[in-house]
Amino acid sequence: RVGLDYIHLGQQATTLSGGEAQRVKLAKELSRRATGKTLYILDEPTTGLHFEDVRKLLEVLHALVDHGNTVCVIEHNLEVIKTADWIIDLGPEGGDKGGHLVATGTPEDVAEVKGSYTGQYLKPYLKNKRKVVKVPAKKAATKTKTKKTPVRKSA
Repeated sequence: RVGLDYIHLGQQATTLSGGEAQRVKLAKELSRRATGKTLYILDEPTTGLHFEDVRKLLEVLHALVDHGNTVCVIEHNLEVIKTADWIIDLGPEGGDKGGHLVATGTPEDVAEVKGSYTGQYLKPYLKNKRKVVKVPAKKAATKTKTKKTPVRKSA
């Protein structure tokens, strides 16, 4: 459920990325009896994930929230950021030039804050929401008659 289908039983923990290790812990947590009173803090859990696995992880995180838990995610992935209920944007840069509160609010609120780098990247992303395109089912092949071109015989 958390996008770790490719990991093999017995694989050494030292071969896992930080995001993968967090998702292993999350999978273990999901196997426990839910109380609806748990605070989950994840640091960039989408690191190394394929888009489809990010989608699966988001489903799990939203299910945790739907069951009354609190999920706090530190993340740079816009797929995750755009689905947040509330964003706390720290910056404006990293290291010595960071750590200041730049913006807070919904993704739409943060997208309107001019001093927010997150907002600058989020704004066009929110405007150009991806549309789900349904691929039509393959129709049964129909036989069509083709005209045969007569072949000229040389004399």
